[in-house]
Amino acid sequence: MLDMIIIDGLSFALPLFIMAIGGIFSEKSGVTNLALEGFQGFGAFIGALVVVSLSGVFGAASRVPYYAGFVFAVIGGGMFSLLHALLCIKFKADQVISGVVMNILALALTSFLTKSLNTSLFGNNANKFVLGASERITIPGLSEIPVVGAVFKEVYPFEIIIVLVAVVMWYVLYKTAYGMRLRACGDNPHSADAAGINVYRVRTLAVFISGCLSGIAGMSFAYSITANFSPDIYLGYGYLSIAALIFGNWSILPALFACLIFGFARSGGAAVINQLGLPSAYNDLVRPLPYVLTLLLLVFFSKHNRSPKALGQVYDKGRR
Repeated sequence: MLDMIIIDGLSFALPLFIMAIGGIFSEKSGVTNLALEGFQGFGAFIGALVVVSLSGVFGAASRVPYYAGFVFAVIGGGMFSLLHALLCIKFKADQVISGVVMNILALALTSFLTKSLNTSLFGNNANKFVLGASERITIPGLSEIPVVGAVFKEVYPFEIIIVLVAVVMWYVLYKTAYGMRLRACGDNPHSADAAGINVYRVRTLAVFISGCLSGIAGMSFAYSITANFSPDIYLGYGYLSIAALIFGNWSILPALFACLIFGFARSGGAAVINQLGLPSAYNDLVRPLPYVLTLLLLVFFSKHNRSPKALGQVYDKGRR
């Protein structure tokens, strides 16, 4: 039972984590980003559309559609995020309202397009794209270690991708000149501008990165939760990632810890219900557990958080 808690917990926590990293990039630059849920949904829609389109060309056994789906999910999430950047940075719209609108727009748009494209291209009225089950990998030797070995059992390929991308993003944020400029824009954009940093450009790229990483998360959930793309499977996951980055004090490693708590709470609750032999309807009691933990964590720890000083503030180059 412990092995399944770890395996399922990681497959849920890691997509949340990569999406939280995207939120950290955006908010460290000073742009409040409640739109992560919309970014992941739209990115996954583009990726899933590519998968179902290429599956008929390459066949069910080919891995080309699988990895192409992630590439196009990154592109789709990134391009959709530029709308949020345009509204908040170029037109100086309220960042919270823009994020909520982006989420609503993504849900409505993907629902409409999924059904329309299914009807016109594939001859059915379904509101989902069938992707098929993702393969899993077990690493010999390491998977045989007691308890810890569960981390290396039945691993989705996207979990490996997420870990690699997370390491790169950590390096970019904390060890590169761009990461330093990004953090400066989130703390004191006017001083950053006086130092020759293009605040608008840095913030736009940060929001774009958040969209790209959210696209990876959306595609990962599509493969791991239902093996289908459906616009309604993402409801709430973006907000969990936002809660994780707030609990993690806008830092990557503490955000990972929060995501692991959410993931293991979800998988642990489901494992207990299965162990007790309760009907599957009781799983509905498990789904709210991460959200309950979110409330508790925010209540007890949010008072100690230190958000970027200019977070949510509209930057106007002409004002000081």
